[in-house]
Order: sequence, then C-alpha cells, then structure tokens
Amino acid sequence: MSKFDDKVEQYTAEMKGKLGMKRVDAALLKAVTKACGPAIYKADAEKVSSSDKKELETVKQNFLMKKLGLEDSPKLDKAIAETVEDFGKGNRNKYRAIFYYLLVKKLKQSKQFA
Repeated sequence: MSKFDDKVEQYTAEMKGKLGMKRVDAALLKAVTKACGPAIYKADAEKVSSSDKKELETVKQNFLMKKLGLEDSPKLDKAIAETVEDFGKGNRNKYRAIFYYLLVKKLKQSKQFA
C-alpha cells in the first residue's frame, strides 16, 4: 500500500472513529486528499490550527476561494466555524484533508472533485 493510501485509510478511520461519521464518501475523500498535495506528509502542514485566525483565513483564501472558486462571503466563514465545531475545539488532530472534505460537503461542492 502506498503512503497516500495509508493516509486516506488513516483519515477514514479518524472520521468514523473520533468524529463518529457513519458514511464517508471514499472517492471524495481520496480526491480531496490528493488536492492537499504534499502537505499531508508534513506533520505541521497536515493539520489545521483552528485557534490561529491567520490559518483559517488561509483555508478560506487558498482552498475555498482559489481551489473551489467560491466568492468571499459570510457563508464561507460560517462553514469554517461549523467545521471547527464538528471536530470539537479540544481535538488537536484537525487533519487538513478531513477539514477540507467536511467543507466540501457542507458547501455542496462535491461536483468539483468528480
């Protein structure tokens, strides 16, 4: 199994275990993880720091606006805040691929990864 497949498997287990998700769209998770690029292999870059406002702004600017082509709006900030809540503020392992996956689902942008 490749390192990439190991990461996807790790994220799936995290989503089903700690986040309590019953269904995970494996194809979408794989596509979103691939979109994260090499960041998934670097311990610091692999996770989103939800306590860092600059980091959350980067998620909005680079992923939601540049990658997904969404317009800046309060809807994006709300989706990010809800995703932080979905993880739980105390959860230190907010993996970027899972965070982006949840944003894609929340903002109904799955078609971008079809």
